[in-house]
Amino acid sequence: MSGRQKVLLVGLGVLLVVLFAVAVAGGTGRDDPGRPGGRHPLVELLGRAGGGRSAVDPASVEAGCAEAPGQLAVVGDCELRVADPGELRTLILRSPDEFRVEAPAPGDAEFSVADTVTPAEDGTGAVARIAVDRPVTVTVRCPDGCLVTVAGQ
Repeated sequence: MSGRQKVLLVGLGVLLVVLFAVAVAGGTGRDDPGRPGGRHPLVELLGRAGGGRSAVDPASVEAGCAEAPGQLAVVGDCELRVADPGELRTLILRSPDEFRVEAPAPGDAEFSVADTVTPAEDGTGAVARIAVDRPVTVTVRCPDGCLVTVAGQ
């Protein structure tokens, strides 16, 4: 083995040890399953540095329950038709009230994803983020009625 190969091998070993130490230090160290919506600060920093996905343009969303562009008055079920975004984007729905959302999974997956979103404890309302990579129909449900906004960010 040449001297250059030895240096590369040692450097790779040091890098693996450093990555392991960072992974262990980043753990919670508890048996707590964590918050489903919570993110580690390092992940947030990397997301901001990478730019993240852009949001679906509210003007590209049509719905029978639309009161105004980007404003939905949902009573029962409302189907939102999202035009082809051209690439992977995020459809952001906000409401002061709890609502349920169902959407097809992105890519070639042949299943739908459903979730009930509830208002945050800090009073900022309920937020649903849906990955969209093709024209889709998203169903929003509010049994007692609610106002939902299609957000641009």
